[in-house]
Amino acid sequence: MTGVSSSGDADGVGPPVPEPPADFLVDPPEPDWLEHAFATGEWPVEATRGCRVVPRGEEQYDAPQPAAEPEPGWVVPGVSSDPGTAAVDVAHPLLEAIRVATDVLAVDGRAGLGWLSAPQTGIALLDAHRLVARASALVAVLVQHAEKVELHRSNGASTSAVWLANATASTRRDAYRFARIGDAVAADTGRYRTHLATACEAGAVSTDQADVIVRALDALPEHVGPGLRLQAEETLVLYATDHDARALRAIGTKILTVIAPEVGEAHEAMLLEREEREARAAARFSMTSDGHGTVHGRFTLPELHGAMLRKALDAYAAPKHLDTADDPAQRFVAGRPTPERYGQAFQRLLEMLDQKDLPSTGGTGATVVVTMTLESLLGGLASASLDTGGAVSAAEARRLACEAGLVPAVLGTRSEVLDLGRTARFHTKAMRTAMAIRDGGCAAEGCDRPPHQTQAHHLTAWSAGGHTNVDDGCLLCDQHHRLVHDPLYLVERLGTGKLRFTRRT
Repeated sequence: MTGVSSSGDADGVGPPVPEPPADFLVDPPEPDWLEHAFATGEWPVEATRGCRVVPRGEEQYDAPQPAAEPEPGWVVPGVSSDPGTAAVDVAHPLLEAIRVATDVLAVDGRAGLGWLSAPQTGIALLDAHRLVARASALVAVLVQHAEKVELHRSNGASTSAVWLANATASTRRDAYRFARIGDAVAADTGRYRTHLATACEAGAVSTDQADVIVRALDALPEHVGPGLRLQAEETLVLYATDHDARALRAIGTKILTVIAPEVGEAHEAMLLEREEREARAAARFSMTSDGHGTVHGRFTLPELHGAMLRKALDAYAAPKHLDTADDPAQRFVAGRPTPERYGQAFQRLLEMLDQKDLPSTGGTGATVVVTMTLESLLGGLASASLDTGGAVSAAEARRLACEAGLVPAVLGTRSEVLDLGRTARFHTKAMRTAMAIRDGGCAAEGCDRPPHQTQAHHLTAWSAGGHTNVDDGCLLCDQHHRLVHDPLYLVERLGTGKLRFTRRT
């Protein structure tokens, strides 16, 4: 048998085989772990490295795991996600928390909604509302942080609030409200972290309430110390538990008076005095005629004078004091628009002004003078002119001459002044009371307007020699008082004392 030498050929003669270099590495043989297990009864830990443990029962024990596809990155408006640009770090804990919450809400939680009882529905509503408040607080602090990291510069927006409004199609008013709240409750720079921030994070204060609280605290005067400011913050947060934003706003304007009456009253007095001075300086009134019988106007008044005007108009605008319109088919109803009621009331207020209570202008009383011919006064159709340059119909002039504080200047055929009327022709309160007892209300046949909705009228025109007394007077509502001076109607006095109106044909 021929052997092979390690240093020669089969016969042991030949060139020697060189030894391998010292750094020459030879892979060690793979251990037979199965044989090892049979021999020792142990399965070493090294044998499981790189292996996948397959539960018993699977059909393919050595099936490879499918490669997990990478999750898409978050697409943020204004932040590019194209290859080669700065990527968004989706592994941030806050983003992960938002994504998890979004996934949870994406599940159809309405399944089984019909199983909720009334108490459970109430609990769900409160919890969902609190969840919305907490999410809104997160949006607020994120807007503040977005301003810090200058997110708005990514797409050229002026502020982070504008960026949010553009990205979410929300109003800038809402976006700026988030920014205002976030600036006040932010972890690093927030000035109301002690109570308001905690309440916002817990969902105990809504966005509307938080905005009201921030505005109220910011409006505190500079001389208020930190202690009072902290007390005001705590008090407003406590009131937010059972007061909505509107009620909280009213409380916020007087929060100093609530927590420190002496300081609050002094501050409120100072604010009121300043507001009154500014209101008096800003008072404006303007009116312009459109040339078609209507005057349009605008005004700005201090609070006090506005209240006085409203009180005076309310006296005439109250439904029980208003009468019918010119058109009998448009009689007053309770649903009449408020602007229309106040318009009618303003007319009555001006007509009933007493010239004795007004200052003189240029040596004469501040009373409108109507110039009309004697024929028009006695029933003609020629219009009457006003001393201010305007004109009114003859029927309107006769109605005003009967009741309002207006002086008729009656001209003859040669335009000479025949009579300059006096405003002493008005019926007194005692006369009106007597006529109210006698007539029971409007003297027109078929009209049931009560006395407080009527006006005193001369049965014989005062301009024609009538007397201002009970026998020569009666009460008429606004509609019939206009008709009695309208030449289109014939007026007949019945034996019962009532007046019958018949339209001329």
